[in-house]
Amino acid sequence: MNDNVSFGKEKLVVEVVGAHNLMPKDGEGSSSPFVEVEFENQRQRTQVKYKDLNPVWNKKLVFQVKDVADLPYRTIEINVFNERRSGNSRNFLGKVRVSGTNIAKEGEEEVQKCTLEKRSLFSHIKGEISFKLYLTTRADVKDFGGNNGIVSSVSPSSTPSGFSKKNKKLHGPNSVMATQQQMIQENKPAHQVQNFSKALEQNPTENKPIVITTALGPAIPAGVNPAVGVATGGVGGAGTGLFSSRSFEFSLKETRPRLGGESLKDKTSSTYDLVEQMQYLYVKVVRARDISLFGGGDLVAEVKLGNYRGITKRAPLNHTEWEQVFAFSKDCIQSSMAEIFVKESNKDDYLGRILFDLSEVPTRVPPDSQLAPQWYRMEDKKGDKTKAGEVMVSIWFGTQADEAFAEAWHSKAANVHFDGLSSIKSKVYLSPKLWYLKVSIIEAQDIIPGDKNSVLVRFPELSAKAQVGNQVLRTRIAVPSANRSFSNPCWNEELLFVVAEPFEDYLLISVEDRVRPGRDEVVGRVLLPVAAIERRADDKPVTSRWFNLDNTNNFGNIADTKVVTRFGSRIHLRVSLDGGYHVLDEATMYSSDVRPTDKRLWKPHIGVLEMGILGATGLMPVKIKDGKGGSTDSYCVAKYGQKWVRTRTVVDSLSPKWNEQFTWEVYDPCTVVTVGVFDNSRIDRSSHNTNNNNNCGGATIRDSRIGKVRIRLSTLETERVYTHSYPLLMLHSSGVKKMGELHLAVRFSCANVTNMLHMYTMPLLPKMHYVHPLSVSQLDSMRYQAMNVVASRLSRAEPRLGREVVEYMLDHDSHMWSMRRSKANFFRLMNVLSGIVSTGRWLESIRNWQKPLYSALFLIVFLTLVMFPELILPCVLLYMACVGLWRYRTRPRHPPHMDTRLSHAENVYPDELDEEFDSFPTSRSAEIVRMRYDRLRSVAGRIQTVVGDMATQGERFQAVLSWRDPRATLLFVLFCLVAAIGFYAVPIRVVVAVLGVYCLSPPKFRSKLPSPALSFFRRLPTKGDSLL
Repeated sequence: MNDNVSFGKEKLVVEVVGAHNLMPKDGEGSSSPFVEVEFENQRQRTQVKYKDLNPVWNKKLVFQVKDVADLPYRTIEINVFNERRSGNSRNFLGKVRVSGTNIAKEGEEEVQKCTLEKRSLFSHIKGEISFKLYLTTRADVKDFGGNNGIVSSVSPSSTPSGFSKKNKKLHGPNSVMATQQQMIQENKPAHQVQNFSKALEQNPTENKPIVITTALGPAIPAGVNPAVGVATGGVGGAGTGLFSSRSFEFSLKETRPRLGGESLKDKTSSTYDLVEQMQYLYVKVVRARDISLFGGGDLVAEVKLGNYRGITKRAPLNHTEWEQVFAFSKDCIQSSMAEIFVKESNKDDYLGRILFDLSEVPTRVPPDSQLAPQWYRMEDKKGDKTKAGEVMVSIWFGTQADEAFAEAWHSKAANVHFDGLSSIKSKVYLSPKLWYLKVSIIEAQDIIPGDKNSVLVRFPELSAKAQVGNQVLRTRIAVPSANRSFSNPCWNEELLFVVAEPFEDYLLISVEDRVRPGRDEVVGRVLLPVAAIERRADDKPVTSRWFNLDNTNNFGNIADTKVVTRFGSRIHLRVSLDGGYHVLDEATMYSSDVRPTDKRLWKPHIGVLEMGILGATGLMPVKIKDGKGGSTDSYCVAKYGQKWVRTRTVVDSLSPKWNEQFTWEVYDPCTVVTVGVFDNSRIDRSSHNTNNNNNCGGATIRDSRIGKVRIRLSTLETERVYTHSYPLLMLHSSGVKKMGELHLAVRFSCANVTNMLHMYTMPLLPKMHYVHPLSVSQLDSMRYQAMNVVASRLSRAEPRLGREVVEYMLDHDSHMWSMRRSKANFFRLMNVLSGIVSTGRWLESIRNWQKPLYSALFLIVFLTLVMFPELILPCVLLYMACVGLWRYRTRPRHPPHMDTRLSHAENVYPDELDEEFDSFPTSRSAEIVRMRYDRLRSVAGRIQTVVGDMATQGERFQAVLSWRDPRATLLFVLFCLVAAIGFYAVPIRVVVAVLGVYCLSPPKFRSKLPSPALSFFRRLPTKGDSLL
């Protein structure tokens, strides 16, 4: 830690009030707890309360604050430990991570009561802790931490886990330092801890995250303090900030979790080999019989396991069937017995119960069939089993690979109300198959104009309008023609729509007459079912047809329109469903599917993408729950092709574990899979009631965005498992913010390497995109319509996938103006052109003979290639092959991730961010809009100057033979005649060799003035003289 870091006047005070109902860990039914608080590499602790499960400290711990503006992005970690008798070790009793957004001002602080969280899957934790957080500027606030409050660094030689034998022998003052070093290793920040199983806790060196950055240099294990333990090797001197907190915070980390497929001895998780195995106790309650209840009524079954209990739905006495499964996570089991009660609804007294000893419960091993339920006789309150009836139950231990996992009631969702249970389940969605509906409106005949009662004689302004669902398009107003009467308009325009299977919509085409400005009168219409329209998969022309126009309000079907009456208005149409295109519903640069719509044109898949969504760590609280402070109910959504997957919602956890695995078929390796993390806002009863009320006309509850990850399949090696922790970054109006880290395991398997390599030579899009290409404006408009259709269909599923989720996954706002994105794209272009600039500088150094040996060798190579021109192309190709082979050693070994530096998100100005988050049209004040308009004018002025300079150079080339300057053109024509004779007489090799030797000769043999040809070119006239 740098000792020269300056702190502000503000101080953070963490007042530890007390704890309640802690877990006994001393083996005698009690604990000796103390609290340790960590904030920005500063660590302080309270005194030990011996033999007290409900300790009270009322201790103020004071921390220095570097920058108050960064507090919302910081976290305070509060750990509770039990001090053992020896004093050299301790037991973990729980932890709480609090966001900096919960820090109050002095005098406004309130007691926050939070439930203690686990550190790993198998930790046994319970209890709550109370504390206050506030800022103070008083200088008289006593720092209770003393000199031991701040830990500056970690010794590289310290043991990674627990206390080593050597450290246990330390006594006296040195033991305090050793204890502090052990505390650092035992309580790493949440974004560095990657323990996913108890086995890894015993050997954490196998699971150290490795920081992956875009800067050059070796990967650094996260457990090593780079300030004292690792030499930078000159990387930091380049200004990349490899060891800065921001670079580490936004970096990619490689993890080594204990996946299901790594253990050959365990065959139960072979189908879930990219996730960690999670043990569950499953209880399936089927039905009951022979239950006597006076007066009848509804019955419910209650499954109780320790402090957790689940209740079935109601069932009538004459038909008592529930068919419900309850899943209890094994790490939450705090009892050795499982109890099942049958009760009358809304009453506490039970009618019968059965008990199961968990040590006798069998374990189901897939792919075995499900355990058959059995009838068990229940006992009443008196222990009598003759009158309580029977219940059919099956109980077993299993993993998340069990078929009952997806539909089961989970113990961690015990506080979710019944109406919100459907929104927390894991589901797979299929987006609808999208088609382009092409409507060519050619002409119409015998149209009777509107406004018949008008006295004035006018020429009718006829136009056609086509509508499919919410999509409405219009043709232009028919232009008068001398060859056609006013009642026979001609448009000959093509309109494009997006429709989805199954085709439930109708195509409505109406002819309208603009009788006055702002008023169009319908003079005829026709209604066509989309399902009856002809489909085509190639570019064969579709036969056009005449349809009768109905000028009444009665809509006929397509069968009625086949008969064309002799006297009546009619319209000439060419309508088809084009399945040869791929309907883009996402940004082209992030496309996950490029197949045509028509399934007959699909080719076999080339591989399989498997993804294990393990979990997340360090999520930021996004909402406040009563009595619990900040909380997050997170779930993941992954999208690839037409298949959308959604994990279950982990309730009230900042470090959720999903451990769900999904599979997609891959048809093109140059595609992108997108994974997003969201907060479920529909599980609270208040939110559910608000949502029901808002469905009557208000806005619905929207799930909050937490972050998103994109992975391009072409950057992955086949058959390799990538296990990384991806930063979840969100751009807010206050700047970029890390919302947590998402842990994924990804594997891309290829069945036939030849077919995959052949895909690189095929067109990216289907054939129709090149035979009959669509304009850029059409593609943008159709993409917006396709996104609306997909969002509408997925919102009708159960649980629904909200529109806000679909829009975020499909990057609906990628086309909006942003100064930040413009800068990022400009510097991306500069980075591409930097190679050409570097080559030019290198050639200039060769010409200037700064290194005579290199210049001489280059001149020899140049003359050799001029004498033997057939060697030029082979040499260039050989050079490129050698460069590619040489760079194979330093190839990227990790998938790319969101780069804040490339996105220019770290140093963006606040006003530019406010402009980026502004609505369209703008909602800001006139002064702010004027300021932004002036800024945009200045930027556009510079672009205008560059474009003008490029146009000037092009016009000079045109002026060479235009005789705009007769003397310049005459000189060029005479030069061409003389040069033609000279080049005919002298071999071209000699000419090139002479010019090359002159250009590569030492500077003292060349003139410093511009060449005559360049001077002649610069004197040519341009059209800039004619501009106003």
